[in-house]
Amino acid sequence: MSASSPDSRPPSIGRRTLLGAAAVATPAVLGVATPAAAAPSPAAAGSARKKPRALPGGGDLGPNVIVFDPSTPGIQARLDQVFRQQESAQFGTGRYALLLKPGTYNGLNAQLGFYTSIAGLGLSPDDTTINGDVTVDAGWFNGNATQNFWRSAENLALVPVNGTNRWAVAQAAPFRRMHVRGGLNLSPTGYGWASGGYIADSRIDGQVGPYSQQQWYIRDSAIGSWLNGVWNMVFSGVEGAPAQSFPNPPYTTLGTTPISREKPFLYLQGNDYRVFLPEKRTNARGVTWGNGTPRGTSLPLSQFYVARPGVSAATLNQALAEGLHLLLTPGIYHLDRPIQVNRAGTVVLGLGYATLIPDGGVTAVQVADVDGVRLAGFLVDAGPVNSATLLEIGPRGASRDHSANPTTVQDVFVRIGGAGAGKATTSMVINSRHTIVDHTWVWRADHGEGVGWETNRADYGVVVNGDDVLATGLFVEHFNKYDVQWNGQRGRTIFFQNEKAYDAPNQAAIQNGSIKGYAAYKVGDGVTTHEGWGLGSYCYYNVNPSIVQHHGFAAPVRSGVRFHNLLVVSLGGQGQYECVINDTGSPTSGTSTVPSTVVSYP
Repeated sequence: MSASSPDSRPPSIGRRTLLGAAAVATPAVLGVATPAAAAPSPAAAGSARKKPRALPGGGDLGPNVIVFDPSTPGIQARLDQVFRQQESAQFGTGRYALLLKPGTYNGLNAQLGFYTSIAGLGLSPDDTTINGDVTVDAGWFNGNATQNFWRSAENLALVPVNGTNRWAVAQAAPFRRMHVRGGLNLSPTGYGWASGGYIADSRIDGQVGPYSQQQWYIRDSAIGSWLNGVWNMVFSGVEGAPAQSFPNPPYTTLGTTPISREKPFLYLQGNDYRVFLPEKRTNARGVTWGNGTPRGTSLPLSQFYVARPGVSAATLNQALAEGLHLLLTPGIYHLDRPIQVNRAGTVVLGLGYATLIPDGGVTAVQVADVDGVRLAGFLVDAGPVNSATLLEIGPRGASRDHSANPTTVQDVFVRIGGAGAGKATTSMVINSRHTIVDHTWVWRADHGEGVGWETNRADYGVVVNGDDVLATGLFVEHFNKYDVQWNGQRGRTIFFQNEKAYDAPNQAAIQNGSIKGYAAYKVGDGVTTHEGWGLGSYCYYNVNPSIVQHHGFAAPVRSGVRFHNLLVVSLGGQGQYECVINDTGSPTSGTSTVPSTVVSYP
C-alpha cells in the first residue's frame, strides 16, 4: 500500500497513489504446563548414537533482543540507535525486539522503525509503565504513514508526555495489550495519509483520534471515546465504541467478538522467562487483564527451542519432534524444507519480526490437523522460486473438530516481493476447521524490489477450505486473482481491508471468464452459510486507469450468506468498480474518491 504526498490539513477522505519509489504461577489461574521432553533412557543409548543429540530448551535470546530494566543506563540512547538504523529500512535485514522488565521508566520516547517490536515483560500491561511515549510517525516519508509497516507495541502502560501518544501506522503493526493513560492519535504529524490498523486487548483511557486513517479494526478493548471515521472503522467487543452507524459515520460495531484467544507473549517470573498462553473466550468484550492476572496457561522457556538465524529447518523440525516449542529470535531464517508442526498445542512464537524465507519453492510452515496450535509474531517472505503455498494450516481434506481448542494464527504476515523477487501461487491456505486468523497482512508487494505483474506473481492471497473458520482483522492486498477465496462452510470475517493489484497491464490480464476482474473476496459457489462485517476493497489501476472491476465481492445468493457494511472505492479514478457485491451497489464515480456502499446483503 502506498500513497500520495500528505495534505497540510486533516483530510476528510484520504487518497493514495503509487510511489515508485515469568515463583510458580497459581494453578487455578495459569493451569498446568506440559512437561518438557524427557531425556533418552540409558537403555536407548545405543540407538541414540545414531540419532541427532537431543536439543536443549531455553537459553539466551540473542543479540537482537535488547532487554532493559529501569536501572539500565542509557536506555534512550539505545532506543534512538535502533530507531536510526530501522527508521527507513523498509526492506532491510535488521530485526529487533526491545523488552522492558517490569517497573517504571521515566522520560522515554521509544520511536519505532521497521521490524521493531517493543513489549513489557509483566503479566499485565500495568506491570511495566513508561512515563513517556511509544511513537510511530512518518518523518522518514514526508509525513505519509501509509508505508509504516512491520512494527508492534505490546504489554505496556504509557503515560504520554503531552497526554496523547502517536501511533501512525499502516498494515502489520499491531497494538496489543496496551494501556494508554491518556489519548491515542493514529495519524502522522501534519495529518498526512494513513492506512492502518489494528488494536486488541487494550485500554485507552482517553480519546482515540484516527483523523486521516482510512480504515481501522479494534477488538476486545476499552476506549474513552472515538473521534471520527473516514471509510471503514470496525469495532467488536469494545467498551466505549461508537454506535453502529455505517455508512455515515462509517462505524461497524459488534457488541462482542464471537471467539477470541489472545496472542501468546513472553514475560518474566522472577528471573525466569516464560510464555503465557491466554485462554479462549467466547462472546468476548473488553480486555483480558483488567481484573488482575489474566487467565490461561504458562510454559517455561526450557520447553522452547530458542532459535537463532542460520539454524536449519531440519533442526527446527528436530526440536518440534522432541516435544519442544519454537521461539524464533529476531532475524532471517532460510528454509530448505517446511517447518512441520505435528503436535497438538505447539507454540511457534516469533520475536522482532523473525522472517522465514522458503527456498527452492518449498512451503514455509505446515500444520497438521491437530488441536490448539498457536502461530504468532513472524513474517513469511516468499523466495524467488515459486512456492505452491507459503503457509498451510491443516492438510487438504482436514475435517477434525477443533472447536474446544482451535488453532490460532496471530500477527503472522506474508509478503511476496518488495525485498526482492518472490513468487507463490497461494500464500495462506486454511484447511483445519475452527481456525482463528486474528490479524494478518498478506501482501503482494506494490513497491520495492522485484515488483511486477509477473515478477512477483501470486494468484491467491488467502484460501479458506476449512469449515467454521473465523477471521478477525483480515488484510489482504494486490493479488493477481482472488485476494480471498472462501470455500469452507460457516466462515465469518470481522473487518477486511483490500486493494486490488495496482499493476495489471490491461483489462484482459484480469479478466475472469465473462466477469471483469477477480473479486477481492470470493465466497465459493457451494457455500450455504457465511457472514462478514465491515469489508472494504479499493482499486488503483495506475498502470492502466481504463480497467474496470465489476465488483469487490462475490458470493452465492442465499439467505445463509450474509454481509454487513460493504464498500468499494476507486482511488482518484484509477480504474472503476461497476458494483459492490455481485450485481448490487452503485458504481464508483469518476475521479471522486468516494466509497460506494452496501449496508446489508442480500
